[in-house]
Amino acid sequence: MAFAVSLAVTLFVVRRAKFGSHLLKDHDLSGPQKFHTVPVPRVGGIAIVLGVLGGLAVLWVRLPQTAAVAALLMVCALPAFGSGLTEDLTKTQSPRRRLFFTAVSAALAAVLMDAVIDRTSIPGLDWLVSFPVMAIIVTVFVVSGVANALNIIDGFNGLASMCAVLMLVSIGYVAFQVDDMLIVWLAVAGVGAVLGFFVWNFPAGLIFLGDGGAYFLGFFIAELAILLLHRNPSVSPMFPLLVCIYPVFETVFSVYRRVMLRNQPAGMPDGIHLHSLIYRRILRWATGNKSKRSAVRRNSMTSPYLWMLCMTAVVPAMLFWDSTALLAGFIVLFGLVYTGLYWRIVRFKSPRWMLGKR
Repeated sequence: MAFAVSLAVTLFVVRRAKFGSHLLKDHDLSGPQKFHTVPVPRVGGIAIVLGVLGGLAVLWVRLPQTAAVAALLMVCALPAFGSGLTEDLTKTQSPRRRLFFTAVSAALAAVLMDAVIDRTSIPGLDWLVSFPVMAIIVTVFVVSGVANALNIIDGFNGLASMCAVLMLVSIGYVAFQVDDMLIVWLAVAGVGAVLGFFVWNFPAGLIFLGDGGAYFLGFFIAELAILLLHRNPSVSPMFPLLVCIYPVFETVFSVYRRVMLRNQPAGMPDGIHLHSLIYRRILRWATGNKSKRSAVRRNSMTSPYLWMLCMTAVVPAMLFWDSTALLAGFIVLFGLVYTGLYWRIVRFKSPRWMLGKR
């Protein structure tokens, strides 16, 4: 149901935008993080939210008590989604304002659903989150960071949406292992809703997630991971971090680049994220001509490289979800792989397997 609703709503939005809906389209084709060649609607978040709600409607008929808790999470998500969607439609919401409303959503979930990080397996931080107020503060910071991180990797057709699917599948799998069916059904609804959008987003790029979709998915994934951790003591505190490590590490590394290496503000947008480099230095001139159709093809061909990178974290997280030591080791390994790959591409020494045939 989630897939069907999302698929239909996305198609409706695409067709509506095609026949002249100026408000729905992103007409800004400039900027270091803009890679599309024609105006495209960027309100895919509407279809994803409605898709999840469609799935929860079925759940309400079958399991009303479980659906009621799930619906409460969707209520908590409204400030984050609403602020992002307002930016998509009006271009009036600054990054700081969007982060503020995402923090409001996280605080609501912490108070209304007890969705807090109360253990981390990190010395010092564990003591800090033992205090309820500090646990809420840390949780709000983490959820806002993950939501912003998913928005940062939303640069190419299918990139953020498929990474979101991989993360939700991992969370749903572990929830099934510990028999937490609330998280299982929410993860399944999320996967279905994102895939309904994905059909129209990849490879043709007929619609984008937009800030509403990216902030909602980031909030949704972070909250499911936190609820899973809070409700199930057998799940390692390192599991949520490893599941989300790709967008999170991308954000942390970007801040390091801007502040420490380039002496720029942390929030200044640039065009040298890892996904941007793969597009510009590996795919931009490797395939096709300079036509718009070839540009869309190169755009879409960038995403699978990052899906594989995301899977190097998601798969170990699924396999070793209850082992803190192994998960911590894979987090360190991911950081080394990401950093090594980034600097090789920056120095025009990309691995041969990425270059393929010219």
